Amino acid sequence: MTPGKRILDIGLALILVLVLGPVIAGLALWLRLSQGAPVFYASERMTTPERGFTLWKFRTMTVAARDSGVSGGDKAARITPAGRWLRRSRLDELPQLWNILRGDLSFVGPRPPLREYVERFPETYARVLQSRPGVTGLATLVYHTHEERLLARCADAAETDAVYARACVPRKARLDLIYAAHRSVCFDLGLIGRTAARVLRRG
Repeated sequence: MTPGKRILDIGLALILVLVLGPVIAGLALWLRLSQGAPVFYASERMTTPERGFTLWKFRTMTVAARDSGVSGGDKAARITPAGRWLRRSRLDELPQLWNILRGDLSFVGPRPPLREYVERFPETYARVLQSRPGVTGLATLVYHTHEERLLARCADAAETDAVYARACVPRKARLDLIYAAHRSVCFDLGLIGRTAARVLRRG
């Protein structure tokens, strides 16, 4: 990560924490009252092929004793009413401002993968994770909606995993590598602007 990119991340994250702090606190209180504890969902993701970190989101699903893998149609029944709205508006990702300030994430980059996929596709993620993972990115903007549709058709965890590994991993990786070849502060600002516009439309 270049110094300019890190300065952009820290500066923008601090501004958003100051501006959106009341919104984040209000959402946390609303979720606590409407769906109980825990308010946050923590999951391991990878920031390099060797180093994991804890990714934070607002909880959007009912709590399950065992919860692993990507979300597909097999988990749809667990999404809470509040969680459905949070996912659609992407407000569930606001706690990731903490991950950005810690240096786990950038605002723009490949979405941080689960350890199991990094271990299954080491050559792919050795290249993809040369870029700091991000909250949004080229693959998120171009492919995320199609990915959601593909995974929503899956009836169980095994099918979700198979579709994600076969279709989503290689297509997202190609887009992530295109981003890596052209990344710059200006490119990042453009992707952040497109993401903000999409969030406002969906919200």
